[in-house]
Amino acid sequence: MFTHLHVHTEYSLLDGMCRIPQLVTRAKELGMDSLAITDHGVMHGAIQFYLAAKEAGIRPIIGSEVYIAQDSHLNHNTGGKRPFHLVLLAKNQTGYRNLLQLTTKAHLEGFYYKPRLDKELLQEYHQGLIAISACIAGEVPQLILQGRLDEAKQAALWYQQTFGDFYLEIQRHPIPELEVINKGLITINTELDIPLVATNDVHYIKQEDAAAHDLLLCIGTNSSVNDDKRVKMAGDFFYLKSPEEMAELYRDIPQAIENTGRITEMCNLKLDFGRLHLPQIEIPEGKTPDQFLADLCYQGLPQYYPNPSAAIKERLDAELAVVRETQFANYILVVWDIISFTRQNGILFGVRGSAASSLILHCLGITEIDPMEHELVFERFLNRERIEMPDIDMDFQDDRRDEVIAYVTRRYGSDHVAQIITFGTLGARAALRDVGRALGMSYGDVDRVAKLVPFAPGMNLERAMAENSELRNIYNEDTTIRKLVDSARNVEGIARHASTHAAGVVISREPLIQYVPLQRASKADSETIVMTQFTMEDIAHIGLLKMDFLGLANLTILGKARDIILQNQGININLQHLPMDDAKTFELLASGETTGVFQLEGSGMRRYIKELKPTTFSDIAAMVAL
Repeated sequence: MFTHLHVHTEYSLLDGMCRIPQLVTRAKELGMDSLAITDHGVMHGAIQFYLAAKEAGIRPIIGSEVYIAQDSHLNHNTGGKRPFHLVLLAKNQTGYRNLLQLTTKAHLEGFYYKPRLDKELLQEYHQGLIAISACIAGEVPQLILQGRLDEAKQAALWYQQTFGDFYLEIQRHPIPELEVINKGLITINTELDIPLVATNDVHYIKQEDAAAHDLLLCIGTNSSVNDDKRVKMAGDFFYLKSPEEMAELYRDIPQAIENTGRITEMCNLKLDFGRLHLPQIEIPEGKTPDQFLADLCYQGLPQYYPNPSAAIKERLDAELAVVRETQFANYILVVWDIISFTRQNGILFGVRGSAASSLILHCLGITEIDPMEHELVFERFLNRERIEMPDIDMDFQDDRRDEVIAYVTRRYGSDHVAQIITFGTLGARAALRDVGRALGMSYGDVDRVAKLVPFAPGMNLERAMAENSELRNIYNEDTTIRKLVDSARNVEGIARHASTHAAGVVISREPLIQYVPLQRASKADSETIVMTQFTMEDIAHIGLLKMDFLGLANLTILGKARDIILQNQGININLQHLPMDDAKTFELLASGETTGVFQLEGSGMRRYIKELKPTTFSDIAAMVAL
């Protein structure tokens, strides 16, 4: 059975167009029982692909098409020499870990236009990996193309000696250079007995997706389909071909097809999603995390309940028992450690969501809301029936959030802390504008159509067509507009760029590189910020601690107001001790003067607060909840 071993998903940004769910579905439809992904220099889709493939009964093969510098990966004086390509596939856990290392080092150490490795790194991290000579841009193909066959043989031998499992990649596309390269590869195979393997360099799922992919390339290179010199693929052949199509294409060299099966049999990567890798703070000698957590809770209990009732103690013990069973003591202790730092340094903070229902967090001073007084249910935060990482979303002054992240980095180690990646996708309006440019349409025509897409959460072109009759009309009446909208639909939702998540931070017990590939944040964020190549969802899947450090302008306003009052009036206001039943405050709220008040300043909330005229804090809580 043939297996595709050279596949680019949408995470080969603006080059690959295969969305992972549809890719796996199509592979299943074609009767495939295994599939690889090999995005350019990244592993962004690895976890998503692994889970989707497993669910579909397909063996996932995790790989990457990496870039190899022609000298040292640390050297930026390349003299115009472009890096070579090389496909790497993980055979097992060792290979996967080495792929994490290589991908990270390429980004953090070797990035120069592209994330680059060198041969020294390949020698160091070769174990558990299969190497394939790659496309036209591979070292062996390039040497063949330059008429340097003997050097191509030496390069092929080097890769074989380094990896053990090395294959010469045959591709059959209507590209003149490939005919020369393939002849050379077959010669090397014959003379050196280095095996051949057939691939199709997949960039989109179905043959009819070729036109949409062409537009995607135009978007990525800021060019137009009318530009003859633009980057484009040679025809519509770069799709997920069926095993039958591939067998027919390589009928004269069936061993190249058979070798995809041999490679597949070697790839038995099993990822463990059942373990947590939580960081751990220093705890007193002889204490377990659970014991230390209980000690801290009972130390803090009298501050909030000077004469705690039996019901309060019973509730606290019950919560501690659940934490003990779910093994989340370390997580809560890390949050306590962070909040202790912010309090000691006068940084205003708040915790939102279901965390307010925990008596443990209240006793630790993490939350200020009394869960007993407000009859909040702990099981909303954590319960035995749904054992998953509870969310403790922390808000900090937005002008001091960086101080908190810097503290966490110092406390747990720079190689244990990173921010989390997120992907900007082509939304409805952006897809129209980008596709319009790629089609060479005038700005005015495209802008007129884009402005007809309503502003609303989750808006897409299908919904916009249903909701806006004017958009429907021009779509039906104008063939140019119809082509624009239909083309935009094909690329809508595809990942366009990577950036840093506004709040997400990951902290691990062991160095992060053991579990997740890393890269620099975009220059717009900071060249010094390291972020994961996995998204928030994937970080949670592999058992790492993801936390939301939210920067909130409202807290900054409160902090500045507090400081100004102290400076001008000499009054040191403790915001936690403000009365919750002040009549004048409620009169002000009832008048709708709530600009700058978190969650109450929107026009809808201001209108409803005038109608409700709250007189108790419970009234406000009900309004926000509803």
